[in-house]
Amino acid sequence: MIDYLHGAPVSGSLDVDWHHGGPSPKHDSAPEIQVHAYSEHTLILRQNKSVHFEAPFLFLLFGNDRALLLDTGASADPAHFPLRATVDALISQWLLRNPREGRGGYGLLVAHTHGHGDHVAGDAQFAGRPLTTVVGKDQGSVATLFGLTDWPHRKGELDLGGRILDLIPGPGHQSAAVVFHDRHTGLLLTGDSLYPGRIYVADEAAFTATVERLLAFCEEHPVTHVLGCHIEMTSTPHEDYPRGTTYQPDEPPLQLTAGHLRRLRQALAEGTDDPQGEFLVVTG
Repeated sequence: MIDYLHGAPVSGSLDVDWHHGGPSPKHDSAPEIQVHAYSEHTLILRQNKSVHFEAPFLFLLFGNDRALLLDTGASADPAHFPLRATVDALISQWLLRNPREGRGGYGLLVAHTHGHGDHVAGDAQFAGRPLTTVVGKDQGSVATLFGLTDWPHRKGELDLGGRILDLIPGPGHQSAAVVFHDRHTGLLLTGDSLYPGRIYVADEAAFTATVERLLAFCEEHPVTHVLGCHIEMTSTPHEDYPRGTTYQPDEPPLQLTAGHLRRLRQALAEGTDDPQGEFLVVTG
C-alpha cells in the first residue's frame, strides 16, 4: 500500500517542454499524446496540436485501488488519438512498478473537468473496459456519482484508495464543471476555469461564485500549482494565439498559482483582462 496522505504535499516536476505542434501538421512526427511524469503516481498528458488544435491536457492519477483519468481529449477516433491504448499501457507499467498481490483487480474512473466536446471526445474508447466507470457529462450525472449534494455549494471527496481528492463544483464556464484538488500533490486542476489562455465565461454570476469558492478553498488548503487544460497565450503579455492555431512555438508554462485566481476575481469585478496579460477573460 502506498501512503498518499503522510506529511506535506509531495513535490513533482514541471520541467518539461510541451510539444506545441509543428509548422506542418501532416509532417509532425511527434506522438499523438505526450506523457510527462509529474511524479511516480501522477502523469500529465497532452494531445498533440497537430491532431487537434485544442491540444487539451489530461491527467492520470494513481491510487491504491484505482486510477483517475481526468478528461478524454478532443478526438474520438483511436486511429488518430489512441487514448485508451496509451492509458492501458501506462496503467500496466505502473502496476509492474507497484504490484498489488492479493488486492483484486485495479479499477479506472474516467471523469471530466467539464462536459465540453474537447474534453470528452475519447469517452467511447473506454466503453466496455473492465473495472471502469465513465462519469456522465451532465450536471446531474456528475453530482449524483460524486455525491455533490446542494450543487454547487457543497464540496465532495473522491477516494482512489488512500489518495483523496477534494471536488469543488465549478459552474460558470460550463454547467457541470468540477475543480479537482489532489491532497497528495497539492495540485488544483481547474479545467477551463483558469489556464493561460482565453477564459470563456458563459454564466458570469455562477463563474464569479466559483472563483470565490476556489479562493476560499486555497486559503485553507495547500495548493502547489494551478493546472488548467490548455495553453493559448504566447510568452508576450496580452498576446494570445488565434483559435485554430496548430503551431505555438512561443508558449508560456502551463502552471499558474492561487495568485492568478485573485487576479481573475479582480478582472471579473472590473470587467477587464488580467493586468499582467497571462490570461484573457471572455464573457457572454
